[in-house]
Amino acid sequence: MSSRPISPEAFRSHFPMLQRAVHLATCSLGARSVELDRAMARMLAEMTRAGAAWEAFENQISVARSRFAALIGARVDQVAVVPNASIGAFQVASTRSWRTRPRIVTTTAEFPSIAHVWRAQRQCGAEVVDAGHTVDSFTAFIDRTTRLVSVPLISYQHAVRLPVVEVVQAAHAAGAEVFVDAYQAVGVDPVDVGSLGCDFLVAGTSKYLLGLPGLAFLYARAPEYSDHMPTLTGWFGRVDPFAFNSFQLDYPASATRFETGTPAVPACYAAVAGLQLVGELDLALVRDHVWRLGELAREQLSAQGERVRAVPLERRGAHIGIIDADPAGLGRQLAENDIAVSPRHDVVRVSFHYYSNVEDVTALCAALRNIRRTF
Repeated sequence: MSSRPISPEAFRSHFPMLQRAVHLATCSLGARSVELDRAMARMLAEMTRAGAAWEAFENQISVARSRFAALIGARVDQVAVVPNASIGAFQVASTRSWRTRPRIVTTTAEFPSIAHVWRAQRQCGAEVVDAGHTVDSFTAFIDRTTRLVSVPLISYQHAVRLPVVEVVQAAHAAGAEVFVDAYQAVGVDPVDVGSLGCDFLVAGTSKYLLGLPGLAFLYARAPEYSDHMPTLTGWFGRVDPFAFNSFQLDYPASATRFETGTPAVPACYAAVAGLQLVGELDLALVRDHVWRLGELAREQLSAQGERVRAVPLERRGAHIGIIDADPAGLGRQLAENDIAVSPRHDVVRVSFHYYSNVEDVTALCAALRNIRRTF
């Protein structure tokens, strides 16, 4: 992080696309930066250098891992590079035994990609129960039969900030582990795994980390501890991948034991670029910035008759929702006005990053007035 805080205006200058378009869909895909373009060009250039490409590719994987570890306050050996959050969750679930402690406590706020992994463990003997958004709703189900508790840091649909620290404390008191999905938080909110106290955390690069789809990170507080070794594995999951020993299935004590085959190389380059941008920010300032814009949008949209779904500020992440009978259709109409949003279920999600500004909110409100006037 820079010793002198970067202003939102200076940060916005890294995203030339914002001169011609309004990007309010970072909860789905981050805006395209100059750094991202340079990273893609560098990857292509390195492909033409004889004998250099794979060494360069492997270096990007290592740098991405290191930068993510630094961002969340973890050690490098506690971070695995995985293709997506689903694989991260599966690597945790598949290395746990449900025989003596069968219960998985999840929540109705869970993103399907994670929720489906937990439900799939029923065929392995797990009992899956759904809590709500509060501490009490979790503690009602956490007992000595609980093996794993899964709680998002920020929910994907309504940007609800869940009580992760309190849930972790309750779970640990019962001898259970805790998995945190931080995909909607990392990059736009200060996240420190030491403060959270969680056992596992997953986040990907395509949203507020300003990269591309195809890469995620799995943090494991004590990666060497598991009931079973991973059965979904590959050469990157070995003690020495470059031994090229097809007959020896050894697992390192580090989180790389959860890794499989070669990650998506373009996504690795993009991750390094995005993590560099985010790593230079004061994320407490970023959080305050997106909160202010979210409140401004909520007030102005409500004033012009839109139905807005937004939890109280202290419990909110980086987006609000516009309720509409046809969210996907409204999303397409806004896209015709060069405004990117992210429809989910009954809401159109409107999300903010440090590059977002008041003019973006003004443009959204104006476009919605025109759309509502037409229909």
